Amino acid sequence: MEFKEIFEKYEALVAEVDKAFNKISEQTDDGIKCGKGCSDCCHALFDLTLIEAIYVNHKFNDKYRGMERSEIMHRADVADRQVHKIKRRAYKASQAGTPASEILKEVSMARVRCPLLKDENLCALYEARPLTCRIYGVPMNIGGQAHSCQKSGFAPGKAYPTINMDTLQSKLMELSEELAASINSRLRELPEVLVPVSMALVTDYTPEYLGAKTGEAPKPKAPAAAPSEACTSCDQDKSACASCNYSVELGVMAKD
Repeated sequence: MEFKEIFEKYEALVAEVDKAFNKISEQTDDGIKCGKGCSDCCHALFDLTLIEAIYVNHKFNDKYRGMERSEIMHRADVADRQVHKIKRRAYKASQAGTPASEILKEVSMARVRCPLLKDENLCALYEARPLTCRIYGVPMNIGGQAHSCQKSGFAPGKAYPTINMDTLQSKLMELSEELAASINSRLRELPEVLVPVSMALVTDYTPEYLGAKTGEAPKPKAPAAAPSEACTSCDQDKSACASCNYSVELGVMAKD
């Protein structure tokens, strides 16, 4: 299946995330100490939205063949089993009444090697890496709480510009919903599916898997929202709308 238009919107969001990362890097003298060869973020446990999973899957299938592909797929299978065990333990803990804060803390400390991490500690799909990987080194606002990589060099208690992860996640969900609508998926919860990188690599995203209704016209797009005050005063042509609509919200957190 082709998702050219939606992929272009996702890539516009990626460009905004990279721009936000660079902006924060320029504004902070003591942070973002990570460099080539640092793979701390490559062992963090996180999931991909539908749009990210399919995008990574497409880029991986386009780039890799033969033995190198087989090696990555083997690592993905190993990682997927590890992730499943961690999530299974978390589920059992929740059923046993363990506070959610304790479960989340344990999961956040779990370490699983990303299958795309090569032996020389470099990413096998760096140009198409997920958004979480792109912003791992900068402070993030998640549900009103500040988070940052402990190896980046940010000082606790000091104010830094941050990336609002709730805003970013909402934009990813919107793109996932648009993707599901574009294939008339009969799976109502498809846009809400979250999977680790390992599963995104090994999954065969066929029309049948995605619940696509073949032979039917695509669902009509939702009407565009009314222009904001910023839009009415904008002097750019429509070619600027993609990056504007998918801009990343920056804020400042007083404490890390």
